[in-house]
Amino acid sequence: MVRLLFVLALLGAAVVRADPPAPAAPAAPALPPLEKEVGVIVSGPQVTIVHFWAPWCPNCRAEMTPEGWAKFVGTNPDVQVVFINFWHRGQSAGPALSRAGLGGQPNFVTLEHPNPASKGDERTKTFLGLPVTWLPTTWVFRDGKLRYALNYGEVRFDMLQQLVNDSKDKWAH
Repeated sequence: MVRLLFVLALLGAAVVRADPPAPAAPAAPALPPLEKEVGVIVSGPQVTIVHFWAPWCPNCRAEMTPEGWAKFVGTNPDVQVVFINFWHRGQSAGPALSRAGLGGQPNFVTLEHPNPASKGDERTKTFLGLPVTWLPTTWVFRDGKLRYALNYGEVRFDMLQQLVNDSKDKWAH
């Protein structure tokens, strides 16, 4: 009986000394509407390319050749391609895309980022929680997961095609 009381006293002391429960982790901040929209698009099972560009950007314009994005979009109808006019300084994407043969393809979407600033503290530096530091930037997603990120400069379309092909394969990790 004495042992039982001793054990109960120890248990009671342990309960009294127990640390209070840890506070719940703060909720992640809500994504802006454009990021929510793109998040929904990339969450599908298809391979999705998200390409950040701007009409004023010389590297972005270099990709707008007959063998560039229009050919890539046309030869990959099962790949969703999302162009985001980013740091666009208020310039519309429409004319540049039209000259490049882009627009109207069922697997092509163009979106305008609401913040046109390309310099200073007002410049947007992240998207979907990932850094954007240069234009053009090209990301390849599948099943909502970033598979590849090309963060500096124009894309080579043979390399992009290989990344898309690899993303279609089942990943074991």
